[in-house]
Amino acid sequence: MTRVSLVTALILGLGCTTAMAAESSHAAQGGDAAAGKTKSAVCAACHGADGNSTNGEWPKLAGQHASYLENQLHAYKSGERKNPIMMGQVMSLSDQDMKDLAAYFAAQPLKPGVANPDLAKQAEALYRGGRAEAGIPACSACHGPQGAGNAAAGYPAIHGQHAQYTAAQLKAYRSGERAGTDMAKMMSQVATELSDADIEALASYLSGLH
Repeated sequence: MTRVSLVTALILGLGCTTAMAAESSHAAQGGDAAAGKTKSAVCAACHGADGNSTNGEWPKLAGQHASYLENQLHAYKSGERKNPIMMGQVMSLSDQDMKDLAAYFAAQPLKPGVANPDLAKQAEALYRGGRAEAGIPACSACHGPQGAGNAAAGYPAIHGQHAQYTAAQLKAYRSGERAGTDMAKMMSQVATELSDADIEALASYLSGLH
């Protein structure tokens, strides 16, 4: 990584830390995975019984950090993150329900996908080194070398996710459609500089990263 991209990554990383610290007020503590399994029956229709959805439009929840899952449920309920289906699903959830669901899905093993080898070289360079001339930091600066994120800092795991879902979210960040939370605003700054080709390559690469 060049000095410029490293500095950019650190600056953005510090901003992400501040943003995620604010969003971590609902850190998933006291969740009961067994209770969450019972409560997850309605979630299974889209996300799979074990959090490994089979439809690329719907994200895999398995293995995601519990605190991040809980934060996203709160964001849907407050309207900070908008999705008509999810907003309807969370309205009746209590804080404890969210903790339990987050604990259950976090405990499930993630089933990764397979990356397109033709796109891997381009994506890996961007993921690990960023693009200094465009001010794009390395994705690994926040999400780690294997895409596992950092639970303590609040950074989500992004490895093994459906390429279709990841691409859709990056485009939503880029357009500003997904910018309701502080963390989303940070991601929007990064995604603004990503081309469609960048997004396609990164999404494929991440699906097979584990």
